[in-house]
Amino acid sequence: MSRLAAVMLAAGLLTGARLLTAHAPADEVRLERHDDRIDVTLDGRPFTSYVFTGLTKPILFPIIGPTGAGMTRQWPLAKGVAGEAHDHPHHESLWFMHGKVNGHDFWLSHPEAGEAGHRAGPKVEQVASRTAESGPTGVLETDNRWVTAGGDVVCTDTRRLVFAGDDDVRTIDYTITIHADHGPVTFGDTKEGTMGLRVHPALQTKNVHGSQGAAGRIVNSEGQSGDAAWGQAARWVDYSGPIDEQTVGIAIFDHPANLRHPTRWHARDYGLVAANPFGLHEFAQAPSGTGDHVIPAGGSLALRYLFVFHRGDAAAADIEERWQRWAEAPQVVAP
Repeated sequence: MSRLAAVMLAAGLLTGARLLTAHAPADEVRLERHDDRIDVTLDGRPFTSYVFTGLTKPILFPIIGPTGAGMTRQWPLAKGVAGEAHDHPHHESLWFMHGKVNGHDFWLSHPEAGEAGHRAGPKVEQVASRTAESGPTGVLETDNRWVTAGGDVVCTDTRRLVFAGDDDVRTIDYTITIHADHGPVTFGDTKEGTMGLRVHPALQTKNVHGSQGAAGRIVNSEGQSGDAAWGQAARWVDYSGPIDEQTVGIAIFDHPANLRHPTRWHARDYGLVAANPFGLHEFAQAPSGTGDHVIPAGGSLALRYLFVFHRGDAAAADIEERWQRWAEAPQVVAP
């Protein structure tokens, strides 16, 4: 995607956020900087924190939904939480990573090398936080670099996150632009990626790896549900279920301007859901390498997703209607 397209995506974020909270007055969003994170609150109530130190990638944790309940798995960031499985330590709440970037595995790397299932490896380091604006929506912009285990920079990225919410829904509009400013960059054909989230155990459809309390449902924009949603192309995927005796859900939207929209989904019964436009070999049984995408030297790739944390299931939350409003929001080119 061109830099012009990336600018168009970023310019439309504010409009999209306002459209998505049109059913109720939007809460005031406040961003507060700390040495290791940026806290996000809605009318003084916790929403999330953007954590950018101490890990192999920037993440969002915790994520508090509109009922006040946590929406993502807490392990390995918090220990001893009842019902949580201790598998896949690289599944850290909400993150962006990929398993083949110029041959380097950024997906599986984890800071606690030496423990079972953990290994050191490549990482994404924040270089600067350029914007942290509060208001009717909160806007966070950061600069980051992708570094191999040997210390070489593969590429850089810029991220723009827009936070919004009301009594029924909370949203994170997440745009990441990868810059091939250290030579060409290949995002390789693998299912291990990319824009990922690990749901609360109650939103899982099965108890796996020792987890307890699974009572969730998976559905996508094409009407596929459960295991049938894995690897399929869809505009959105939604996980819903009961947390603290209230039905809540998480939807992830793929933007029409994204590479290979509608994207494929690494949507698993144990709670991983990830938008991945690159893993065509395993998702679509295509020849190996079909999903490779090369960003030429000096070029860029912009990807935009919306995370919707909502009351009710996908139907009650009007997820398809919300996707349509978000996707159709006018994209205005900045002067």
